[in-house]
Amino acid sequence: MDDLQRHLAELLEDPEFAAEWERQRPEREYIKAIIGARIEKNLTQKELAEKTGIRQSNLSRIESGNCSPTIATLQQIASGMGKTLHIEFR
Repeated sequence: MDDLQRHLAELLEDPEFAAEWERQRPEREYIKAIIGARIEKNLTQKELAEKTGIRQSNLSRIESGNCSPTIATLQQIASGMGKTLHIEFR
């Protein structure tokens, strides 16, 4: 376990922090999915922007968690990488 994981484990002992961490899980998941798929396709944000018609600065904000994309935007990103958007309730 590295220092970051150890620190997160300590923070998660606080019930208030743990609740907020869980509340933000969907955002972390879609960010991870976008970045992972982009890297898998060996695309820079600029290249993905060209494929999707979404400004690179907006992709950066989405990937950094500073903006919440609409379903339509997520679909546009997926299509730009030759992927399909799949949403599920567990």
